[in-house]
Amino acid sequence: MILDKFKLDGKVAIVTGSSTGLGQGMSIALSEAGADVVGVDYVPSKETASFIEAQGNKYLEIVANLLTIEPIQGILDKTISTFGRVDILVNNAGIIRREDAINFKEKDWDDVMDLNTKTVFFFSQAVARKYIEQGTGGKIINIASMLSFQGGIRVPSYTASKSAVMGLTRLLANEWAKYKINVNAIAPGYMATNNTAELRADRERSEEILDRIPAGRWGTPEDVKGAAVFLASSASDYVNGYTVAVDGGWLAR
Repeated sequence: MILDKFKLDGKVAIVTGSSTGLGQGMSIALSEAGADVVGVDYVPSKETASFIEAQGNKYLEIVANLLTIEPIQGILDKTISTFGRVDILVNNAGIIRREDAINFKEKDWDDVMDLNTKTVFFFSQAVARKYIEQGTGGKIINIASMLSFQGGIRVPSYTASKSAVMGLTRLLANEWAKYKINVNAIAPGYMATNNTAELRADRERSEEILDRIPAGRWGTPEDVKGAAVFLASSASDYVNGYTVAVDGGWLAR
């Protein structure tokens, strides 16, 4: 049955940025599909844990700061020691800094690039090595953005980082498909999350954004659940290197 291909029973997923927003939504979605989840964030993710454990699945909380790549191997080692394997990686953790390009500071450039791009690459590399060692293949889902496709304004490091994520997704798919590793990305549209709080508080800018979205609303974490489960499951075994826009039609305009 086709629905069986979307089941994740017996799978183990690592989700970064799991405490709130899209990361929380995707963590819950993967659990609803049957996976056990390792949630990584710089703050505790008790709410995410309670949702997942209420479904009868396991949730391992790891508090780590992914602005550096130092914690990555320890996260992977703890995942393996707890669950014995890893099957899915969701590189969701990310930050944004807003300022006119003419005034943008080096630290705001480096912090965003380090988390949104460097950590994504090296976490993917570490997990891919484990997939190859396991001999099972696996799934990597990166979180891109509308600004993987467009320039945006006042977010130079974010645009650069998310453009890089889409490019890396393609490159890694090219190199790792022979190991049965699928690397794809989700590009969320304008979502009602912490990253867009400043935009949503600006009434004029918020109205401009909503006027362009055919769906006529900001997205929610619920909207990315289906794409996440699809890309994490065997239903997407022949999908590789692709970035799926979940944007209410934004890019169609």
